[in-house]
Amino acid sequence: MTNSTLPGDPPGGRRAVAIWGIGVCVYFVAVIFRTSLGVAGLDAADRFHVGASALSTFSILQLLVYAGMQIPVGLLVDRLGTKKVLSIGAVLFTAGQLGFAFSPSYGTALASRALLGCGDAMTFISVLRLGTRWFPARRGPLVAQFAGLIGMAGNLISTLVLARLLHGLGWTPAFAGSALAGAVVLVLVLLFLKDHPEGHEPEPFPHRGSAYVRRQIAASWREPGTRLGLWVHFTTQFPAMVFLLLWGLPFLVQAQGLSRATAGDLLTLVVVSNMVVGLVYGQIVARHHAARLPLALGTVMATALAWAAALLYPADRAPMWLLVALCTVLGACGPASMIGFDFARPANPPERQGTASGITNMGGFTASMTALFAIGVLLDATGDDYTVAFSTLFVLQAVGVSQILRLRGQAARSEERLVASRVETVHVPA
Repeated sequence: MTNSTLPGDPPGGRRAVAIWGIGVCVYFVAVIFRTSLGVAGLDAADRFHVGASALSTFSILQLLVYAGMQIPVGLLVDRLGTKKVLSIGAVLFTAGQLGFAFSPSYGTALASRALLGCGDAMTFISVLRLGTRWFPARRGPLVAQFAGLIGMAGNLISTLVLARLLHGLGWTPAFAGSALAGAVVLVLVLLFLKDHPEGHEPEPFPHRGSAYVRRQIAASWREPGTRLGLWVHFTTQFPAMVFLLLWGLPFLVQAQGLSRATAGDLLTLVVVSNMVVGLVYGQIVARHHAARLPLALGTVMATALAWAAALLYPADRAPMWLLVALCTVLGACGPASMIGFDFARPANPPERQGTASGITNMGGFTASMTALFAIGVLLDATGDDYTVAFSTLFVLQAVGVSQILRLRGQAARSEERLVASRVETVHVPA
């Protein structure tokens, strides 16, 4: 694919970075709220007097809402624009975090996480669309990886700051205090965010009725690149998501016998690794589109090998060097999942970018939700046998890889045709 800026591409520049940065700040805060349960899982179990299955329901419900909202949110972004959707999202996830802080019972806490998941669902797709509206197409992979990297910085805040606030101040002050960040980013969006630069308004497009919805979804799904993007996202994202969102801390503390402080350091390592690998993957994919699939499949293989080594280690507990290696490899899962959007993006025109991104984004969160549920059920059924419970990861990876291999040829041929047609269009004389 050519690296030259296509006619009509937005210019980028400092203003683009500033506007896009506001959107990314919203996503940053949403990730803090999303992953806050990952450092509070054991505290939540004590606070609400629940076991592993009920504890996993918090994250499952949150991800169920998130995954279920992806296509509707994609349609909303295409129809209403980024500013309105991000504003609604910030209101919802802030309300959810506040509700979680003051929840007196398990039921109200569940409802709060569902509300948080609904608001969270509106952030990432909006940020992706903001990037396509403000930056040239050739910058797409790098901009998307930077968005993911900054989101992981939100995870870092959860593991470093929120965890300490939780154990220093207590449940309600920690969660209620963090909700203030949601109010701050909402004000920034309302005052300063713009959907697109002047002179780059999207073409008028019919947005009325169920026929529009059906057309958007069907046209996006027909593209092999969209489906391949979904399965790449499905297969790569969930091992790290499950680890960071809920089960990493219990696995390291209960199964591996580490202190909470040491386990927290390893969770932080996953996040730091993610940020470093994200920069590398973004640069590689921006320069060499052919590297997309090898990077994704290589990450899946490395993750499977690392988990197999940790779970099947001959001694009762894996050595520290192996746990460090596992957490370092898990850091590549997030950047690899972003490659899914690099398959969906060139396969769809600008007016379908939100919908196509929503379909793609469903993949990893559907896999994460499935794994969270299965691990919780298996832990209860086996008396906390983490080796059996985490075997779920290998099953889901096998399903995802089979679909990637099935679709890769179709997607490559379709993308070649699309690139050729766009080049011909550019060179047709006016």
